[in-house]
Amino acid sequence: MSVPGAPAGWLAVIDMQRVFAEAGSPWLAPRFGEIRGPVSRLVEAFRPRVTFTRFIAPEVPSGGWRRYYEMWPFARQPPDARIYQLVDEFAGDAGDTLDETTFSKWGPELSGRVGDGGRLVLAGVSTDCCVLSTAVAAADAGAAVQVVGDACAGAGDVSHGQALDILRLYRPLIEVVSLADVLGR
Repeated sequence: MSVPGAPAGWLAVIDMQRVFAEAGSPWLAPRFGEIRGPVSRLVEAFRPRVTFTRFIAPEVPSGGWRRYYEMWPFARQPPDARIYQLVDEFAGDAGDTLDETTFSKWGPELSGRVGDGGRLVLAGVSTDCCVLSTAVAAADAGAAVQVVGDACAGAGDVSHGQALDILRLYRPLIEVVSLADVLGR
């Protein structure tokens, strides 16, 4: 379903969760607060073609994830834990969220929403982890991917910029664009 004048494609809002937003969190994305407005504008423009995602811990980590959670034991919490909840301004409006125990949120569920060869627009956190992982996996699967650079935040400014530079290397499969580019304003 497309709204006249709305941008084309499907918006995936990656991991706008408390664990990346709250001071004192080991996973704080320092510029999280600065992207709340741009993400809200994208959600309004794309609605109802929006999926919110959440990174959650697996019940029992396996393989390399065991070492990961040895490094980050605070994160071994159930999916309904406070740290894994979306921040307040998105929690009530997110609808059915897509929960994944992996950095990439691309898989059968998101692919099914985007459609074969469809356009996927990404915003959220963190640019240098889950956004990057989702963009590359989706591009490999044939989706046309746009990452809205000024609607993403990284673990820090340097790694955010480096991730965007890496994503630009995937042109034309992945485009790094601005909020104004997507909204046409």
